[in-house]
Amino acid sequence: MKSPDELAAKLARQWENSDLREQRLTQREAWPVEISIGRPTASEIREDLDGVRQHIQMWKKISIGEVEWRSERYRDTAETVEIPRAWRVRSPSEWVAAAGAEGVSREYTAMKKLCAETNVRYHRLWIRQRSLWREKPLEDAILSAAIADKLTPGCANGAPLRTLSAAGNDTKFFERNRALLIALLDVSFKGEAGRMGLESFLGAMLEGEQWLLLADLDGSLLSFEQLRVRASELAERVSLPGKRILVVENERCLYLLPKLPDTLVILGAGLNLSWLSASAFVDKPMAYWGDLDTWGLVMLSLARSHQAHIEALMMTRAVFDQYVDRAVQEPVKARLPDTHMLTDQEVELFAFLQAHENARLEQEFLSAENVADVLHAWIELKS
Repeated sequence: MKSPDELAAKLARQWENSDLREQRLTQREAWPVEISIGRPTASEIREDLDGVRQHIQMWKKISIGEVEWRSERYRDTAETVEIPRAWRVRSPSEWVAAAGAEGVSREYTAMKKLCAETNVRYHRLWIRQRSLWREKPLEDAILSAAIADKLTPGCANGAPLRTLSAAGNDTKFFERNRALLIALLDVSFKGEAGRMGLESFLGAMLEGEQWLLLADLDGSLLSFEQLRVRASELAERVSLPGKRILVVENERCLYLLPKLPDTLVILGAGLNLSWLSASAFVDKPMAYWGDLDTWGLVMLSLARSHQAHIEALMMTRAVFDQYVDRAVQEPVKARLPDTHMLTDQEVELFAFLQAHENARLEQEFLSAENVADVLHAWIELKS
């Protein structure tokens, strides 16, 4: 037989189970919850009758929820005995009260406030991932949700995160609440903010901390075959070696690139393409190669917003159709800005990719031979 304190401790431990917590806080059919108290054994009645009486008295004092009583007959008692057999709690508030733990009560109160003052799509996050908000002022968590509702991919347009003012935040807000904002954006955009990184997802300047990979496809343009360069430094360059510049979305595609004369390649920028506004790029033939999906086309548009003469390579419907068996589902489809810089054919491709489920062709799935052929043809045209 279990005492009220023992079962209260059990209820408090159950609060720590995120699956159980979510179920009980979001599903009416999860209630009531019944926990067995147990019954005294015959030997307990015979050897510790006072202890059994104290046990019964403790349960008679319980006013939270509902205690189920049953008449039990024992050989050593003259009459039947009313024994508490189960404790039934009927709602989340009763669960929290029955647990009798200050931490549980404090968290439940906080969750109610968070759920009451934020978009319903974030409720599961508040309930399951307490570490994201437990040590923060609730006002910061609520403001983070309001800001996340206003943020969209690429909305920073190359500006530093600290300069974004989406809902009255201060300049340090993104720094203080970075992990929470990523988690909130991941709810709306199916993990893309976490996958890409906050700055890349929002198209924000990393304020000198983003490092781009430069590779010498000629073999004589740089002191090394590959160099890491900060985006902020690249943005200030007035000249770069080589006659042509190739911009590639993903670093891991470097192995697909052939040797090319007088060609410098810059890899791994993602959505943060503001460095392309540097004067070093103005007079050079340039090409962009990204994933063949809606995000890749948005990045192409962003690149052209800084250098309108950038050409797209291997980002056509014909290429997609050629490798359609390697296309996968795009977790979250991008939205094309009203002021986009795509051609009519690229806009048609964007609409096609928006409308189809398996419409993401990643760069790595193109054959090295195909990539080499396209790049050599581009070089011949730009020689």
